[in-house]
Amino acid sequence: MPRGYRRSSRCLLLVILFLTLVSAPLFAQAPSPDYSRGPAWFPNVLRPYRAQRLPGVVTNDPVDLGHLAQGGTVRLSLAQLRSAVTGNNLTIAKASDYKVIADTDILRARGGGAPRGAPGVRIPSGLFAGAIGAGVGDTTTVGGGSMGAGGITGNARQVFARPRGTYDPSVALNFSVDRTSSPLNTLVVAGVPSVDTSTTALQARFAQAFTTGTSVTISFNTQRQSSTQQFLRFDPSVVTAFSLVFTQQLLNGAGKDVNRRFLMVAERGKRITEEVYRQQLIETLSEAESLYWDLVAARENVQVARKALEVAEQLLKDNIAREEIGTLSRMEVFTAEAEVAARRRDLVAAQAVFDLREADLKAMLTRDFSRTSRAFRLDPVDQLPDATDPDPAALEDLLIEAVRNRPETLQAEANLENQDVAVRYTENLLKPTLVVFGMLNSAGLYGNRLIDDVSGPLSAKGGLAEAFRQLGRFEYPEYAFGFSLQIPFLNRSAQADHARARIERRQSETALHQLRSRIQLEVRNALTALVQSRAQVQSARKAVELRERSLREQQERLMAGLSTPYDVILSQRDLMAAQFEEVRARTAYAKARVELNRVTGRTVTR
Repeated sequence: MPRGYRRSSRCLLLVILFLTLVSAPLFAQAPSPDYSRGPAWFPNVLRPYRAQRLPGVVTNDPVDLGHLAQGGTVRLSLAQLRSAVTGNNLTIAKASDYKVIADTDILRARGGGAPRGAPGVRIPSGLFAGAIGAGVGDTTTVGGGSMGAGGITGNARQVFARPRGTYDPSVALNFSVDRTSSPLNTLVVAGVPSVDTSTTALQARFAQAFTTGTSVTISFNTQRQSSTQQFLRFDPSVVTAFSLVFTQQLLNGAGKDVNRRFLMVAERGKRITEEVYRQQLIETLSEAESLYWDLVAARENVQVARKALEVAEQLLKDNIAREEIGTLSRMEVFTAEAEVAARRRDLVAAQAVFDLREADLKAMLTRDFSRTSRAFRLDPVDQLPDATDPDPAALEDLLIEAVRNRPETLQAEANLENQDVAVRYTENLLKPTLVVFGMLNSAGLYGNRLIDDVSGPLSAKGGLAEAFRQLGRFEYPEYAFGFSLQIPFLNRSAQADHARARIERRQSETALHQLRSRIQLEVRNALTALVQSRAQVQSARKAVELRERSLREQQERLMAGLSTPYDVILSQRDLMAAQFEEVRARTAYAKARVELNRVTGRTVTR
């Protein structure tokens, strides 16, 4: 095999191997994106310019209760309820996206942009020196750079520079091809009455700002131009220019605390959205637990109504038997039949309430209610609590715990810290603007030209390579440094911004104190409701015991002929009403415990 062919084959294999290694990450399954940092650019350099992968909406239940069904019924405990609500509830699933939204604000701030805000996050207006929503930095062209290379004069000039770029480094490329034909009013300069000019230009610029108030800009320009003028030194000519500009803010806009203001607010916004999510979780779990106790109460009412129906039916049988032997009138049988019908009506109504409460609870446990509503029935396992729990903690301890644990308090405190950032920033804006800068430029000029020789003029070729050599050796340098000081008289705009930022901070502090007072009131009310409901449970339990004893006595008196069936029916009604009242009191007690956990921030931890 020829040596050249073997060498070509090796090169081809190396190229294939290189392309395989480079392109493998392009087609690999991308991990779950971190929206606070953005996609990595290496080795897939195109990833920052493509949309990141975002999971779609999940319509199936992550926590499937269907596999717990036995005989079409799910025996649901309170712990299983909390797990299902946390995993399946759409309101909680929606709230979980808030943290991702906050991550995008962090990513935007890291690039120099202003955060757009998230649920619960208040972006202080004082953070924006210009239009609300604008970020930091400037991407326009930097003054100076070409030094006038290629012209017909070489005058000195005034140099200026100001901060440019954003925290994300940027590269800009500009390319143009131009051809013009211009009539002239003199022959002295060009030697011809009209000039045709062809120009090809390329410009490249790199710019980046830093959180210290520093910015760096590097630009490179090259231009090739040919003309029909007669007295040009180079034709075509190649002009090159390099410029390095450094700026540093010393007063207004100096320091990391000022230039990282958006990032600090965005990172604190992530904390706020976590508390917003926890608040939504507490609210949803509390609502679900209340619905759970409503379902338990509805089941208890069904049992009470069913037992009352059984007692009424037994009384009807006894009355029929007594009527047959002649010891009871037909009217008493009619009265017993009416009582049975009334109790059957109560049972139907209680069962309807149970079905409604079951549907309400299922709607919170699933993402597809149409499927789950027919798939299984719910049978709550936990019983309504008796008022035998130990006394809750002292009021003062509950108040301290609530203020410390409630997510609303943590949100308000974080938003107050964001207002502090705005106050510090607007205080910095009160200072004059002082920017120091340094500039280093280099230029090159070359092209085809005529050289006088003893035998006559000779044509010397030259162009881009020679112009680059001049550029690299700094044969035509320019060095500049200076400062820019701007002192606004009266400074009214900055004074207004700083005053407003302080007023907004004071309002946030007032709102925080108001929130703490409201939380303390909620704790007091919840504790009072718990104590009252406990007393009501004890009273209702005692009433049921008395009504049961009264019913037994009436039944014994009826057997002895000392009472009437109507008196027994009245006792049955009184007992059923007392039992319903006991269920209501125990339900209120269970809900009072749920409310106390909510107002103290214990719902999630428990």
